[in-house]
Amino acid sequence: MKKTIVVLIVVDFVIALLLYFLGAEYWLINSQVAFISSSLIMLGSMQSYKSMVEQRLVGVTSVSTHDERDTLDKLEDPYDLFDDENKKEEGEDKTLVEVVKEERANLKKNSRSIIQTTKDAKASFSFYRLGAYGVLILGFFYLNSNHFLKLIPYLTFLTLPTIVIVVILMKQSDKN
Repeated sequence: MKKTIVVLIVVDFVIALLLYFLGAEYWLINSQVAFISSSLIMLGSMQSYKSMVEQRLVGVTSVSTHDERDTLDKLEDPYDLFDDENKKEEGEDKTLVEVVKEERANLKKNSRSIIQTTKDAKASFSFYRLGAYGVLILGFFYLNSNHFLKLIPYLTFLTLPTIVIVVILMKQSDKN
């Protein structure tokens, strides 16, 4: 995370310096508002997802390592369709109604509750992300109300932090 922040600051400084010396005042203002707000959104998203994953890892006390099926069985039959326990006896035929009832029971058993869904939504409504989106909205309104807003530089520099972070993450994954 620190490396990402440093790279974003360096890129922003280079852009600001370049635009300042070129004398592009509107491009400079639009670039700074867009780049900073987009960077805050990306960093806020990364931080909120990181904290959500860490909370989940703390909540998991022990993982069941005992599995009756070996790796080859899991690859060949991922849904356990051909297991001996699931095979019917020769004389036993299930009606369509029984099969539908069993499948509905399985779906209800595997469905997610509202509490589980809200645990996943915590990252979407974190303070970091909401604050960053507030900065984005206020910056846009500031530029628009003062007639500084130029869409081409604004949209260009709004996407730049995303590209920078993706490149950084790709380089880190190549190292690993």
